[in-house]
This record gives sequence, C-alpha cells and structure tokens, in this order.
Amino acid sequence: MSQAPRSGLAAVSSALLAMSRHLEVRDVLKTIVASARELLDAQYAALGVPDDHGGFAQFVVDGVSDHQWKAIGPLPRQHGILAAMLQDAKVERLADVRKDPRFEGWPSAHPDMSDFLGLPIRDGDEVIGALFLANKNCPKPEGSCGFTAEDEELLGILAQHAAIALTNARLYERSRELTIAEERSRLAHELHDAVSQKLFSLRLTAQAATALVDRDPARAKGEMHQVAVLAAEAADELRAAVVELRPAALDEDGLVATLRTQIQVLDRAHTARVTFAGRGVKALPSAQEEALLRVAQEALHNALRHSGGEHVDVTLDRREGGAVLRITDDGSGFDPKAVRRAGRHLGLVSMRDRASGVGGTLTVESAPGKGTVIEMEVPGG
Repeated sequence: MSQAPRSGLAAVSSALLAMSRHLEVRDVLKTIVASARELLDAQYAALGVPDDHGGFAQFVVDGVSDHQWKAIGPLPRQHGILAAMLQDAKVERLADVRKDPRFEGWPSAHPDMSDFLGLPIRDGDEVIGALFLANKNCPKPEGSCGFTAEDEELLGILAQHAAIALTNARLYERSRELTIAEERSRLAHELHDAVSQKLFSLRLTAQAATALVDRDPARAKGEMHQVAVLAAEAADELRAAVVELRPAALDEDGLVATLRTQIQVLDRAHTARVTFAGRGVKALPSAQEEALLRVAQEALHNALRHSGGEHVDVTLDRREGGAVLRITDDGSGFDPKAVRRAGRHLGLVSMRDRASGVGGTLTVESAPGKGTVIEMEVPGG
C-alpha cells in the first residue's frame, strides 16, 4: 500500500535536505526528480540537462521502470514541449499535453501522459535544465489540470534550490577533475625525473662498455651487466608510475580491490616487499574513498622511494563509526619535527589536508632508524 504524500514545510525541507546530501551531478539530478515527484504527488517526473548540439546531455526520469526506459529508446531531442521549456524559459501548466499544438508524439513504449507541469531550472540568466511532471495523482474533471497554482509555486521553490545543488555538484566535480589533473602532473614530473636519471646513467654506462669492449673485455662485460640492471630499474619506475597515473577504479571495484591491485603491482615493481590486508571495511562515501586512496599512494611513494625499508605493510580496517588506513615501513625513519623545521614535508601537508577535508585525522609516528607509521582515520561506513 502506498503512503500518502507528505505536504507542507516538512515535505519541502525533506526534499531540500535530500538534494544537499549529494555531490555527484548524476546523484543530484536523480534526487531532484524523485523529490519533485513525491512533493507534488505526480505519477511521472523527469529532468533534462541540455547539451550544445540540439539534444540532452543528461535526462533523468522517475516513475518509469528500467524496462520501460530501455524500450522507449534514445534520449529525447529538443523538440515540442521540451524545446519550449529550454528556449522560452517559462512555466508550462497544461490540462493535456497531447492537445498542445507543440506536441509531436511519443515513442510507442512511452507511458501515456495527460496533465503536465514543467518549468526551467536557471542559474542566473542561463537555463541549466528543465523539470517536468505529469499525471497528478488526484481526481481531475474532464479538460482540467490536476496541477494547481500552488503546485507551480512549490515546484518553483524546489527548482531554485535545485539550481544551487546542481551548480555546487558541477563545481565539486570540476574541483575533483583539477585535483586529478594536478596528481597526474606531479606524477608525470616524477616519472620524467626518475626515468631520465636512469636513462642518462644507462647511456653513460653503455658508452663506457663500448670503449672497453676491445681493450678490456672483462670490464666491458661488467659494464654491460650494469646496463641490464639500469634498464630493469627504469622499467620498474615506468610500471610503478603507470599504476599511479591510471584512473582509480573506485566506482567499479571499490577501495579495497583498488588498493589491493595497486599494491600487488608495486610489490612486483620494487625490491621491497609490499603487502596489503583489508578487513571488514564496507563501502564508504566516494570522497572518503578517494582521500584514503590518495593518502595511501602518497605514503607508499615516500616509503618506497625514500625510506630504504625492506617491508611496507598497508592495512585497511573497519573501526567503530568509520575506517582506518595504516601504512607501516621498516625503513630509516625521520624526525617529523625536524622535517617541518627544514621546510621539507614529504607530502605530509597534502595528506593532512586530504584527511581533514573528509572529516578525518592523520597521525605520523617516526624516528630516525625506527621506521614510519602513517595512520588515517575517517568516519562513516
């Protein structure tokens, strides 16, 4: 048995809170559509975001099953009543959308709709989307629209907040893209420096071997052996960097699987033994998973490139109210206070910023000759 729709301030508050909980654009669109359909008690709701080529970049529906949606076919183009919402940028409230002169029909699998309420979503003067509702769940005398002026006003309020939520989500995704670009730039720079040094040494050693091949074959043989070692080290650097440059498959595989895969490759690419154990960790919010992954990558980079340790152990455990990541190495260690005084940070500032950015904490335990332990704890999960 379906529940009666909520009404009044509580319903509006619930819809606005639902929109503010999400940062991914797709999640925000789905929440706006679901909130609008519930708030106005409509059978169907949809939200279209236009592209620059006469169609919709995204089109999200609520009230239509996955099977129905697949049967309907490709995304709708900007025509008919949909075009009016994007081009004229005004509210449309119709008793029967099928009788509107702009109506151009639906695909055969499209559900039948009659009364209709649609309005643009604006960011200033720009129309960034259009919100549509159809088939109000209420008695409707012949030729009348179930949607009222009050519904129109309520949807207008929702649309204003939807514009804010959608704009914030876009800014968040853009920020993430810039962060990833910065990471890739940093890693590419490190890759260039590390491999260039190896290749330079390899070239000098090969030149020395060439000069010695006739004069001192035994020494030339030794130099050629060193060429093979340097070539293998350069290949290892490339493999390790490629793993970090590759986009993390967090959405598809989750944090535990992504960490396990990357650490397995690092273990093969370095002389140090690198291990991973994940215990009882459930899915975390995407921002927290990304922060944990980036901190793990930074800490592993420090341990493998600077500590000189033989073992690096990574664990990810569930902790009451969240999860804890721990990276331990048996390397040379350092004095965290001395590092700060010298202006060298080993990525610690970046790691602390990532932790605090998702409501977490980061602690560093190290001393000269004692190895290093980096622990990051986040709430949730």
